[in-house]
Amino acid sequence: MLGGTTEAGLLARALADAGLRTVYSYAGRTAAPVAQPVPVRVGGFGGVAGLQAYLRDQRISHVVDATHPFAAQMSRNAVAACAALGLPLIGYERSGWVAGPGDDWRAVPDIAAAVAALPDRAARVFLAIGRQHLAAFAARPQHSYLLRLVDCPESLPLPQAQVVVARGPFTTEADLALLRAQAITHIVAKNAGGTGARAKLDAARLLGLPVILIDRPALPQRQVAGSVAEVMRWLGHSADLGV
Repeated sequence: MLGGTTEAGLLARALADAGLRTVYSYAGRTAAPVAQPVPVRVGGFGGVAGLQAYLRDQRISHVVDATHPFAAQMSRNAVAACAALGLPLIGYERSGWVAGPGDDWRAVPDIAAAVAALPDRAARVFLAIGRQHLAAFAARPQHSYLLRLVDCPESLPLPQAQVVVARGPFTTEADLALLRAQAITHIVAKNAGGTGARAKLDAARLLGLPVILIDRPALPQRQVAGSVAEVMRWLGHSADLGV
């Protein structure tokens, strides 16, 4: 299983309870990944060829891609590697967020468009996108940025930035307090879906704040499940999991 999400953790528990031999793979982008009830490996594979070699050497029979919706390269590599080896692959995807009454969301296709969507005047921006694409926002140095990261970075590419180290899930009440305390005027986020990181969007609605929401990247066609139970049925286990 390619993991790193809340959903992957739920699936790992179900796989362990079912007695299925499982390896949970973390990308290795956080210093202290969440412990899992199955064996864990950490780090990249070395592209499609490296992933193929690993799957072949470990005699993997099924692959579940339960990575973050924005871990597009890993998902593309999984599709290519499994196709080359003839291995069954399923993506475990959470649904994307959908705007409701009172939401002020501006959908953009990618990071560059999110940078361009920020105002010219100085603003206080909650940049809730992780740490990989922070450098792109250095093109708008007039803004003050609030970053919420799992690990404290050694350095930042932004001239005006404050870091809050925290791991979700988050609550609407806590995010309301954070946005108010930091006098945030804009939010930039990825449309990751799920419940663990949605609180900032609910808080933004309550405060009337605009949200620049980055669309999910396009992925190759593959079979997709939306719940642990669906994945378990795909693996031949149809017990009522209650999830």
